[in-house]
Amino acid sequence: MHVTPICLDLAKNVFQVHGLSETDEIVIIRPFRRTHLLPFFTKIEPCQTGMEACSGAHHRARELRAMGHNRRLILRIYVKRKVRRH
Repeated sequence: MHVTPICLDLAKNVFQVHGLSETDEIVIIRPFRRTHLLPFFTKIEPCQTGMEACSGAHHRARELRAMGHNRRLILRIYVKRKVRRH
């Protein structure tokens, strides 16, 4: 499966994953439990992955970097729903 960017919403037990194709079509929208998240990322090709910068995000970013994914940590003010800044 070829996914260009993946957005990862971190939570305590369930992580929401959103993935887009190269033509900006939604390919993946599904929740993953903590134990199933890393096996999912090992099955897909390395791609750009974005997540909100928090304490748990740094740990996940290191794990994704070890798998070859290009990870991006985004500041909280840019992640809030329906808030856009230039």
